[in-house]
Amino acid sequence: MNAKKTKTVVGNIDPDVLQFTVGKDPILDLKLVKWDCLGSAAHVTMLTKMKYSPRLFSKEDRNNVVVELQEIMKRVADNKFEITEADQDCHLAIERTLTEKLGDVGRRVHTGRSRNDQVATAIRLYIRDELLGTMEENISLAKALIAFGKKYKKLPMVGRTHLQPAMPSSVGVWATCYGEGLLDDMHGLWSAFDFTNRNPLGSAASYGVPLPTDRPLTAKLLGFAEPIHNVMYAGNSRGKTEDVAVTALSNIMLTLSRLAEDLIIFSMPEFGYFKLPKEFCTGSSIMPQKYNPDVCELIRGKAARVMGLVTSIAATVKAMAGGYNRDLQDTKELVMEAFETTRAALRIMSRLVSGITPDPDRLRAAFEPGVFATDRALELVASGMPFRDAYHQVRDNLEALKGMDPDEVIAQKTHTGATNGLDFDMYEQWVKEQGLAITEERKHINKAFADLLKPLK
Repeated sequence: MNAKKTKTVVGNIDPDVLQFTVGKDPILDLKLVKWDCLGSAAHVTMLTKMKYSPRLFSKEDRNNVVVELQEIMKRVADNKFEITEADQDCHLAIERTLTEKLGDVGRRVHTGRSRNDQVATAIRLYIRDELLGTMEENISLAKALIAFGKKYKKLPMVGRTHLQPAMPSSVGVWATCYGEGLLDDMHGLWSAFDFTNRNPLGSAASYGVPLPTDRPLTAKLLGFAEPIHNVMYAGNSRGKTEDVAVTALSNIMLTLSRLAEDLIIFSMPEFGYFKLPKEFCTGSSIMPQKYNPDVCELIRGKAARVMGLVTSIAATVKAMAGGYNRDLQDTKELVMEAFETTRAALRIMSRLVSGITPDPDRLRAAFEPGVFATDRALELVASGMPFRDAYHQVRDNLEALKGMDPDEVIAQKTHTGATNGLDFDMYEQWVKEQGLAITEERKHINKAFADLLKPLK
């Protein structure tokens, strides 16, 4: 017995098939409504200006569409916009709403485009915005780590390799190591931003349309650097865009995971170098004395999750034939999860770092004689002894290193990037420059959107 079919904009569909193919889109797509509305505003504005007879849209029609699109954006911001299963996604929900409000004008909005380039555009706008937000939060944590490193730049801390005591170092070197790591991760974020900042709109179903559409204009209206030139690649870049973005996020999570692991180890009673703020730790249900570093442990786990999302996206895309394939729908949830997870981890770690308290006594007490061995060997080298001879002499006389002062030893490390060679002015300049670059991109994009939403006269 055939089930009664559900009526949709694109035809009548078996309800089980509809449910399976729609999946989580009615929920996930609420995050894309704003971006799809802006894409639609740009598309309709372009159609209005297109040299085509008869005109597809009058200025009045275009302005009415843009007003309704802004109303939809307001409704979604107020949690009052619904995407039904029959809508399938935000794109058809918006089209339905425009048609209910504007009649035939709403039915003309989809002229010259496909849901393929429509969703690709909305996702790029979403990713571009999320990348800028991630950059801001990444810089905030880097700034906190650099400030922590500056405050304790001369506080001795045993440097370790293989987790074993290695050489004298400082809290300043340790903290700014992770701060500089996050600043390095900005390269990946900016690369992903540049990759994303190209417009697929107007490519339709990957093969263009027989209309004189102005793709450079829609790119400009949306604040993109340029359109993606090849119409087929505009579609094929879907999935790859998500992969590039999430790869950049996975590198941030890698940095955070190693920082979290250090904090777990160095806050253990056996070390006691750092005290984590109690509000970032949880107690045991049975052991009253326990304060567990749950936040740091979860960051380790979430890092693995984000790294796995990179693989999931790549595995989804790798075997697709050219042109649109419905598998791409599944990459949407993956990229959204990656941004949500990474940004939450950055925010919570920024707060945690600001509340860390070092224990100077425990840090200095960790300096057993062997930690000074390399420094002593290099002293002998400076007096003329071959390094390998100095190496063996020091190794055979480690007890002679007792009583060396870690403060004095690290004070001698004045070369670039060592304890007394850390350039905090440089770090602060890097942070400032990154902040200014993000601000400029936001200004450019926000101005483009503001101009886009103005009535045509």
